[in-house]
Amino acid sequence: MKHSDVLAILEQHSLFKSFTEKELLTILKLSSEKTYPKDEFLFHESMPREALYVILSGRLTILEGIGDEMMAKAMYQTGSVISERILRHDHSPHKTSGQASTPLKTLELNLKALDKLMNRHHNIYEKLRKNAYKAFAHSMIHVQSPEGTETIHHTRKEHDLLGDRDVPVDALYGIQTLRALENFPISRIGISKVPTLVKALAMVKKASAMANFELGKLDKSIADAIIQACDEIIEGNHHDAFVVDVYQGGAGTSTNMNANEVIANRALELMGHKRGEYEYCHPNNHVNLSQSTNDVYPTALRIALRFSLQLLTRAMKQLSKAFDAKSKEFKDIIKMGRTQLQDAVPMTLGQEFSTFSIMIDEDIERVKELDKLLEEINMGATAIGTGLNADSAYTESVRKHLEVITGKKMTTAVNLVEATQDTGAYVQVSGVLKRVATKLNKICNDLRLLSSGPRAGLNEINLPPAQPGSSIMPGKVNPVIPEVVNQVAFE
Repeated sequence: MKHSDVLAILEQHSLFKSFTEKELLTILKLSSEKTYPKDEFLFHESMPREALYVILSGRLTILEGIGDEMMAKAMYQTGSVISERILRHDHSPHKTSGQASTPLKTLELNLKALDKLMNRHHNIYEKLRKNAYKAFAHSMIHVQSPEGTETIHHTRKEHDLLGDRDVPVDALYGIQTLRALENFPISRIGISKVPTLVKALAMVKKASAMANFELGKLDKSIADAIIQACDEIIEGNHHDAFVVDVYQGGAGTSTNMNANEVIANRALELMGHKRGEYEYCHPNNHVNLSQSTNDVYPTALRIALRFSLQLLTRAMKQLSKAFDAKSKEFKDIIKMGRTQLQDAVPMTLGQEFSTFSIMIDEDIERVKELDKLLEEINMGATAIGTGLNADSAYTESVRKHLEVITGKKMTTAVNLVEATQDTGAYVQVSGVLKRVATKLNKICNDLRLLSSGPRAGLNEINLPPAQPGSSIMPGKVNPVIPEVVNQVAFE
């Protein structure tokens, strides 16, 4: 890449803004340009920090976890600076991994280059460090980045009906999300920790954009950008920008606006504009067009529940299958059956495990029944169910698109006013989950009791040892897996 192009990128970042061209060229001479093919890693979680990275072109995805358990936490693009912690002489291991999500080109200042800069051009080095500390301090107004992947921020000014506020310039969220962060610092758990809900919100917004374009309410360029932004979120990107607390006032408005602002700002980038230039794509006027929190939020919640219950069903099937396999393995082992913990009549151990399997199978059917209950949505209801500000054809259009996007059947409620205030489905979900939890608790209690001993208990079964059970009694092993399942059930 030409020096002039690299300099133009550096000059836009707060870390380098106060540098003269000569000073920037000095930094360039000590730096190295590197290219990475799509999917190659720049750094891995738990590995030592080796460089300061400036993205010259392409996109970098920040991942949390190891192996198959990796989850996308953030995405950075041209002009982003990664791993500034190294400028503070903090060489602690990376707490996340960085992977090229597209062909990527970076400018890198490795440890050796930083040492040369410090020894040969101390003034430039100190200026770089001071800028880093200054930007870190300024960004503390409220910046949420993946732990261990610090990025330096300055601010942009945004306006709402309450006035002006400074928002971190590279934040995908906007002013209303910032206010929610300040108003609801309750659990410190952001909705990004509920990725199924974040993806469901993006699905709803995508379907709405498609419906609004179909009805002539959105220009193609805006609709396409919104749809692409939603697709990226559905794929697991940008979830780190969903920062509002899971506990909040306003019936989900903060969550809805967080989604609107993230999608709008990402759409702006895709259209070639800067974040915050809402005259080209507005969180309310375009992303939230024909919608209200009161139809978006419950619809997204129902979609998220359906996907989550699908995962629960899959896990329950695996558990039932495991119990069934044990019932066949133990079909010829005779044991005592009991009532009120008193000896009653003989039975086989296989019969006992078969009972566990059938108990789980029955609840699988109850969980499946919830899917039918949750397929009813109220999109098009807007604020209270009257459909104010939505086209009369919008309701059916958005339902149709939502079916294609989710791959699940969707039914529009017969009465949108009733559906907007009805929470009966969630009561039913809660009841079924309580039923599942109660049965799991009973099974775990039985397993603990049957494995008690080995000398003074029933000792009818041996649970696989998972870990030593005592710091004072050698050889003692506790039934830790049934116990932790008990805890989950009681939660």
